[in-house]
Amino acid sequence: MAHFVRFDREDLPPPEMSAPSPEKVLAGDPRFTLWTLDADMDETRFAGYWASTPGTWRVSYDEWEYCTLVEGHAIVKEDGKEAVHLHPGDHFIFRPGYTGQWQVVEPVLKTFVVIMSAR
Repeated sequence: MAHFVRFDREDLPPPEMSAPSPEKVLAGDPRFTLWTLDADMDETRFAGYWASTPGTWRVSYDEWEYCTLVEGHAIVKEDGKEAVHLHPGDHFIFRPGYTGQWQVVEPVLKTFVVIMSAR
């Protein structure tokens, strides 16, 4: 196992395709692409790239996640808070307990580092 991981878009592993559960979708038909660059053996920490097509869906986070938006335009709205527009170069964190909405206005690509909460 390497002790250094570079986020290199020219050398990505095969992608995993997914979508939010239909009951969480509020608008559009969002589709996700995930490239996992690093994961520990017990899957409590992982990192990589994530992309989404336009749409709006409900989210809730049990994990801590640090992100950087690389491409596109998204709006996140935590329940009871003002909407936040995200653009390339924005860095942000979701903490465990976050509930709200993701809205992808223009297709997005982000990097992420996730640390799962202790169970």
